[in-house]
Amino acid sequence: MTAGILIGGLALLFALNAPIAIAIGVAAIGAIVAQGSFPLMMVVQRMFAGTDSFHLLAVPLFMFAGVLMERGGISRRLIDFANALVGWLPGGLAAVTIVSAMFFAGISGSAAADAAAVGAILIPAMKRSGYDSDFAAAVQASGGSIGVIIPPSIPMIIFGFLTGASIGQLFAAGILPGLLIGVSLIAAATVISRRRGYAAARSFSLAEVWQTFRGAVLALGAPAIILGGILFGVFTATESAAVAVVYALLVSLLVYREVKVADLFAVFRDGAVTSAIVMFIIATASVFSWIAAIEDIPARLAGSLLTLTREPTLLLLLVNAVLLIAGTFVETTAALILLVPMITAMLPSLGIDLVQLGAIVVVNLAIGMLTPPMGICLIVSCSISGDSLGAVSRRILPFLAVLLIDLLFITFWSPLTTWLPSLVR
Repeated sequence: MTAGILIGGLALLFALNAPIAIAIGVAAIGAIVAQGSFPLMMVVQRMFAGTDSFHLLAVPLFMFAGVLMERGGISRRLIDFANALVGWLPGGLAAVTIVSAMFFAGISGSAAADAAAVGAILIPAMKRSGYDSDFAAAVQASGGSIGVIIPPSIPMIIFGFLTGASIGQLFAAGILPGLLIGVSLIAAATVISRRRGYAAARSFSLAEVWQTFRGAVLALGAPAIILGGILFGVFTATESAAVAVVYALLVSLLVYREVKVADLFAVFRDGAVTSAIVMFIIATASVFSWIAAIEDIPARLAGSLLTLTREPTLLLLLVNAVLLIAGTFVETTAALILLVPMITAMLPSLGIDLVQLGAIVVVNLAIGMLTPPMGICLIVSCSISGDSLGAVSRRILPFLAVLLIDLLFITFWSPLTTWLPSLVR
C-alpha cells in the first residue's frame, strides 16, 4: 500500500500539473503517513540531510557564476567569437547559436541558464535575419541541452552525490560526448539551413577570428580554469565552483566593468532564486527516495526490468528508453533522484562502469529537456521567441533524431566516456 500511495500519488499530482517539488513532497508525506512507522518530523530531518552535502554546494555556486557571467558581458563576447568562427557557414547564425551554447555550457552547468543567456541574444538576431521564428527556437533549445553535458554540469554533481562516483571523472566523461553532440547539431543545422536558403551571417575572416578571440579570451578562461583545475587535480569540483564565482566577479567588476557594485544585490538575488528552486526539489526528492528505499522500491523495479532480459545490450537500450520517457515528463533533478537508485541496482548486469552510466543518464535527461511537457530548454526558447510549444516541437524533430543517434554512440562506444576520466587523478 505504501508503494502504491508513493507512486500513484506522484503520478496523480503530476497529472494535475502540481509543481515538481510539491508533487514529490506530498506523495512522500502520504506514503510516510500510510507506512505508520515514522513521525512526520522525519520529513524535515530528511530534507535537511538531503541537502547537507559539500558536493551540492557546487549547485548554487555554479548558478551564481552563470548569472554573474551573463550580466558581466561574458556571454556576449563568447557569441562574438563564435560568430567569427562559424558565422560563414550556411545558416551561420544557427551554427553560432550552438557553438555559443557550447562555450556557455563550460561556465554555467545549467541547460536553462544556457538557453536563456544565449537565446536572449541570438533568437531575436536570427528572426531579424529572416530565419523562421520556430526554427530559431528549435536550434536554441537543441543547443541549450548541451549545458548539462559539457562540464561543469549540475546533473552530474547530483549523480555523483547520489552514487559516490567521482564528480571530477563525471565531468571528464561529459567532454567528448558534449563535443560530439555539438558538432552533430551544427551539421544538422547547416544542412537544414542550406535547404531553406538561410544565408551565411558573414564571410570568414582570420583577422576577425583573432580580434574576437582577444576580446573573449578572459571569458574563455573560465571553462579552461574550471576543467583544467579538476582534470589536473588542483581542486575538487565543488572548489572549482567557488573559483568560477571569484573569477567571474573579478572579470565582470574589474576588467569588463559591466557589473557595478550596486548591481551585485540583484545578481545575488537571481542566483539565490534559481538555486533555491533546484535545492527545494532535491530536498523533497530526498524524502521520496528515503521512503522508497525503505520499501525497497528501487530494487524491486530493477528486478522487474531484469526479468525482461539479462542481455547487457538490450538492457542498456531498455534503460535508455526508461530515462527518455522519464525525461519527457519529470524535471531533471527529480528524475535523477527518483531513478538513479533503481538504475545503479542494475549496474552489474549492464556491463559498464559507474562513470559511463552517469554520462549516459545525463545525456538521456538532456534530450528530455527538448520534449514537452517538461522540456525546460524548449519552454525557455519558446518564451523568448513567442512561438507555441507545438510549433517548435515539430521543428525540433530532426535535431532529436541526431541526438538519439549520438546517444547510441555514447552508450555503446565506451572510450567516448571512459578515456578522459581515466586520466583524472
